[in-house]
Amino acid sequence: MITEMFKDLVETLLYTLLDVAPIAAVLLGFQIGVLRQRIPNLRRVLVGCLYVVLGLAFFLFGLERALFPLGKEMARQLTDPAFIGVGSVGTELSWNQYYWTYLFAFAIGFSTTIAEPSLIAVALKAREVSGGAVGAWGLRIAVALGVAISLAVGTIRIVTGTPLYLYMIVGYVIVIIQTVFAPRMIVPLAYDSGGVTTSTVTVPLVTALGLGLAASVPGRSTLLDGFGLIALASLFPMITVMGYAQIGTWLMRRSGKSPAEASHLKEGSVQ
Repeated sequence: MITEMFKDLVETLLYTLLDVAPIAAVLLGFQIGVLRQRIPNLRRVLVGCLYVVLGLAFFLFGLERALFPLGKEMARQLTDPAFIGVGSVGTELSWNQYYWTYLFAFAIGFSTTIAEPSLIAVALKAREVSGGAVGAWGLRIAVALGVAISLAVGTIRIVTGTPLYLYMIVGYVIVIIQTVFAPRMIVPLAYDSGGVTTSTVTVPLVTALGLGLAASVPGRSTLLDGFGLIALASLFPMITVMGYAQIGTWLMRRSGKSPAEASHLKEGSVQ
């Protein structure tokens, strides 16, 4: 068992090196061939690259050994008729009997997004460049709520077998309408917030949850129904972040701010 795990870890490390090699080649080629300058702090850069490769390898190894099986097992247990307390294995249940699954999807979406490294980086940079007008925690919570809602809605879609495109069309119609009325500064940030949710922590658990749920619910296909959660997880944060800005604008106006201040917020400041 230990020998097999060690072999898998070495293979993952080699694959990680192959994945990182093109990035390193591009950076090195531009530094030496285009900029024609030596790499500053070469030793620290090499040590940092080593940490990155080892970290990615251990992370991917952990995904295969722990997170993917955990997500599938949780989905299986939450949809088990014995747990729900009705019927027997293979029994077709009503969509509203899977409420624990929806609650779990909401909770796992919120918690994984709050811990998402890429979102933390974007939130800190947004606070920095906006001079504190965009709160890092406010942005992170808004994005996390968007992902949580998207996973809850996505699990309902899987359970009911509803076509994915209906949710996407309605969602993007809402995004387009919000784009017209939201403060201008928050719109690009909201669109980027949808992308940062599809990163290292969120994607593995979301994928495992979708595949496990589609495999556990009678009549569902893992290929047709198991995927699509990540698409929703990229869509809903745009809605919640722009909604966060719009609520902030409304609260500022309600608090009796001067027209100049309200106008300034309209152009981009988000409290």
